[in-house]
Amino acid sequence: MKMKEDINPVLLQVFRSVVWVYSVITFLPWYFFSGTGSNLERARRIKAYSVSGHPAGPYRAINSQEKLVALMEPGVNTLDKMFEYAARRFPMRDCLGTREVLSEEDELQPNGKVFKKVILGNYNWLSYEEAYLAAKCFGSGLAALNQRPHCNIAIFCETRAEWLVAAQACFMYNFPLVTLYATLGLKAIAHGLNETEVTHIITSKDLLQSRLKAILCDVPRLQYIIVVDQKPTSWPDIPKSIKVYNMDAVKEMGSKPENISADRRHPQPSDIAVIMYTSGSTGIPKGVMISHSNLIAGITGMAERIPNLNETDTYIGYLPLAHVLELSAELVSISHGCRIGYSSPHTLADQSTKIKKGSKGDASVLKPTLMASVPEIMDRIYKNVMTKVEEMSRFQKTLFALAYNYKMEQISKGYSTPLCDSLVFKRVRSLLGGNTRVLLSGGAPLSAATQRFMNVCMCCPVGQGYGLTETCGAGTISEVWDYNTGRVGAPLVCSEITLKDWEEGGYYSTDKPNPRGEILIGGPNVAMGYYKYEGKNQGDFFVDANGQRWFCTGDIGEFHPDGCLKIIDRKKDLVKLQAGEYVSLGKVEAVLKNCPLIDNICAYANSDQSYVISFVVPNHKQLMAVAEQMGIKGTWEEICNNPQMEKEVLCIITEAAISGKLERFEIPKKIRLSAEPWTPETGLVTDAFKLKRKELKTHYQEDIERMYGGK
Repeated sequence: MKMKEDINPVLLQVFRSVVWVYSVITFLPWYFFSGTGSNLERARRIKAYSVSGHPAGPYRAINSQEKLVALMEPGVNTLDKMFEYAARRFPMRDCLGTREVLSEEDELQPNGKVFKKVILGNYNWLSYEEAYLAAKCFGSGLAALNQRPHCNIAIFCETRAEWLVAAQACFMYNFPLVTLYATLGLKAIAHGLNETEVTHIITSKDLLQSRLKAILCDVPRLQYIIVVDQKPTSWPDIPKSIKVYNMDAVKEMGSKPENISADRRHPQPSDIAVIMYTSGSTGIPKGVMISHSNLIAGITGMAERIPNLNETDTYIGYLPLAHVLELSAELVSISHGCRIGYSSPHTLADQSTKIKKGSKGDASVLKPTLMASVPEIMDRIYKNVMTKVEEMSRFQKTLFALAYNYKMEQISKGYSTPLCDSLVFKRVRSLLGGNTRVLLSGGAPLSAATQRFMNVCMCCPVGQGYGLTETCGAGTISEVWDYNTGRVGAPLVCSEITLKDWEEGGYYSTDKPNPRGEILIGGPNVAMGYYKYEGKNQGDFFVDANGQRWFCTGDIGEFHPDGCLKIIDRKKDLVKLQAGEYVSLGKVEAVLKNCPLIDNICAYANSDQSYVISFVVPNHKQLMAVAEQMGIKGTWEEICNNPQMEKEVLCIITEAAISGKLERFEIPKKIRLSAEPWTPETGLVTDAFKLKRKELKTHYQEDIERMYGGK
């Protein structure tokens, strides 16, 4: 979408004439020296096609038509071998970096709240050799504390260097690593720890005190807690049956000659590397069993899609390592000798909430070349920059709009704009350090407006990826020279994709102009299944006649003629919001239907938005009583369309949602009152009065756009 150019038409024409002359003079030398011609060819070429010739697929990338790729290097088929390979190749290069905390102070806000602010120093680095030795000593120490191969061990910790060192230790010693989100509810955390029967858990001081301590009595098998922080050394509130060690103490124990020299059982490619817990529609998390060979295949596919990936690159790690996107991205970086500098969403940029005014955020100090992100963070950058643009003078605003529109036009043709980048967008680009060359978005769909904005203002390609925990995060990634928006790219070299007809939703592989259907992902990156969940495994996973594993995603996609995939719908009513929270629309509706004011309700959420909205058929008697109390008069339709009435009903619904114990992100933030009831005759419900979500979405499309505003 173009920005408004608030300028005199004559001056606008003069500006365009100058730009045209500049373009004519510089085009030919720039075209031949920049290699744009080859980039244009790459952007327009076929990227994948159906190996069977059938529109349903399976679709494979053009460079993996004969065979899917499972290994990055011959013989490097487990994660411990991958780390050892990297440590041998890049022993002295920086591996894992952490910023030094110089000081912390409380800052009083205008609203009376107190925020903790930090002043951070430079990054302190562990080399690849040092990180490898630290992992080996830590793994040896865990073995000395009776952790056994093939016995699960849990990690419940923030994203930091110690997380990855601990993970590599577990990979080396064949301890299957159970990962849990720090944001999971206490009941869900206890469920994961008990289901996997862990006796050892690795955590941080903060999470032990704020989360774990409350459920220790509910996890009877737990015997050892390893805290990654150095202090404190005593834990008076912990049950006596549980021993607490600091990570340094465990490493010291592991470095003793009798421990470090002991034989260790190396993992096989088929052994479980990670049991990664993810939330499902019921709210009870499921553990996805991921083998060493699964992760090796997944990161091989991802790495192939990043051009010129090498040891000179720097990756900034700040997303949860318990999420497959961040874990895979960091393993890709390790495999190629890149530096990984650690951060957090609260210290990422100069303007981040925990950074003291006047001091530098992590990105400004680290200057990463590679970054993974989620739409919510990109949306935040987009909104912040646009707010600043609105505060500019008319001249500055017009200059920004002209440059933005010019660059958008140029990149849509495959051209770059070095002059615009250095004169106009340099300050925006500096928000992420100024050196970013590849920005990958994953975790949820990225809106076209935000993707285009990031392409223009960050002066680097923004690729969208599609994958799931069940496929090691690997499925598709768009190529860096493909500036189309709304698509997730072609299948990775480790994966193939088939479209399965979904009759109920009306999606078929024979649809025109593009084949559509449920996305099925197959390949060596497809996980082993759900832990202790055999019934679900049979429904979501299957093995074909050739012995290849497949996962049924429940997402609906369509393939474009160049072999790129677009996600267009979701089979289940489970929606992932922009920040990654899962919302079960059926659960929201079931709770709110208990409210006397509601006759029928349809919850709705867009994955590129951060909140739920709802369409509500109100109870006539109840609504009229509320209208009378508020002094609102008119016809039934006028009352339903009254903004004050919508606001009041939303307050009542919110109270009902809180009483029904809905999570904050599950509670509708905006509603539309429907004056007409939903009957089979209207086509909005079935004969059994089940909601027809697709038809309801079409019927209320204008209201959806109104409630979500629009960018």
